Parts: sequence; structure tokens; C-alpha cells
Amino acid sequence: MAVITTTTERVVKQTEINKRRKPLSLGAGNGNRSRGGGGGSGGGGGSNRHRGGDDDESSRLSAQEKYRIGMWVVVIAVSMTFTGLVSVYVARVLLMRGDWHTLFMPRLLWLSTILILSSSLALELGRKSLRQGDERSYKRALMLTMLLGVGFLATQSLSWRQLVEHGVYLNTNPHSSFFFLLTGAHALHLFGGIIALGFLIWRAWRKVLYIAEVQMKEQVIADATAVYWHFMDGLWVLLFALLFVRN
Repeated sequence: MAVITTTTERVVKQTEINKRRKPLSLGAGNGNRSRGGGGGSGGGGGSNRHRGGDDDESSRLSAQEKYRIGMWVVVIAVSMTFTGLVSVYVARVLLMRGDWHTLFMPRLLWLSTILILSSSLALELGRKSLRQGDERSYKRALMLTMLLGVGFLATQSLSWRQLVEHGVYLNTNPHSSFFFLLTGAHALHLFGGIIALGFLIWRAWRKVLYIAEVQMKEQVIADATAVYWHFMDGLWVLLFALLFVRN
């Protein structure tokens, strides 16, 4: 009887011990799962940080694209303006009525052409220096490009003055009217390019260009400015040929 009682007591004690262990075991399991879940959440945080980096990169790329697209929109708008003016000029040349008198070409226009072609070369050298990280040469090239652009406008002004001294004005005849209109419109748009160059020079003197991110942004702005400047260069060559070589 005593043996049965002792056995019964052992069974009861073992049952109580098992009951006590189950909650602890479950709690430990929950803790592990909780820690595991926390790790998963941490991984999610890492993923979010990675996505944040991608977002920053994509936003930077989109900002760079905005510079390029914006400049091409400007170039297209200017192209449409001059396409209309040149079309009217060509149509008027083909009519060749008696009131058309060809102008003599001021020699300074040749100098204007050399200056603007040289400015494009200087700007390209500046872009190359920027890609190579040569900050000093880049700044010098920008300054030279601006000086050549200002020199172009100065020679244009002197050419207009020479024509006026010879009694040639805006309303003298159709050729003089188109000359002053086309060259004046071109000079006005080129002045916009000089302002863009001034902006580049201002940035070059206040930025540390050897930092990769700054250099990348500077390269994009310089490329966009070069697109406009080279376009104005080519446009002048076209106008020069139309106004004098054709006539």
C-alpha cells in the first residue's frame, strides 16, 4: 500500500513538473520567434535603406536629365524661331525684286566668325579638363570662352556701326533689314549663352570640383551649356553663309 502511495506521489510530482516546464518552453519559443521576427524586421530596414539609396540615385539621375532635356527644349525653341526667319529670308531672296540691294560685307564679320569658332574649341577643352579633374584648366577655359563670346558681340556691334557709317540702316532695303534682324536676334540669344557661362564660372569658383558628386553635377551643367553654345556657333555660320556667301 505504501509502495502504491509513493508511486502515486511521484506521478503527481512529475505531472506538476511537466506542467511547469511547458509554459517556460513555450515562452522561450516565443522569444526565439520574436527575436527571429526582429531580425527579419531588421532585414526589412536594411532593404528600406537600400531602396532609399536607389531613390537618391534615381532622383540625382532625374535631376541630371532635367538639365539635358531643358536645354534641348530651349535649343528646339530657338531653332523654330530662326527657321521661320530664315524661311522668310530665303523666300524673299528668291523673289529678287528691284528693291533688293546686296550689302557689302564688313571685314569684321570674318573676325566674328573666327572668335565664335574659337570659343567652341575653348569650351570643349574646358569640358575635357573637367572630366580629367583639372580644376584650374577648367576655370581658365570657361573664362576664355566667355571672353571670346564677348569679343564676338563686340565685333558684331562694330560691324553694325560700319554699316550705319555707310548709310545702311534697318529700313534701307530688304537685305539690310534681314541683316540687322538676323544678326541682332542671334546676338541676343548668344548673350543668353554668355549668362549661362557666367553661371558656370560662378559655380566653378565656389565649388570644390574634385569631389565626385560635385564634379558629376558640374559635368552635366557644362554639357548642357555646351549644347546651346555649339548650336549658336553653328547657327552663326549658317547665317553668315546666307547673308553674304549666297548673295
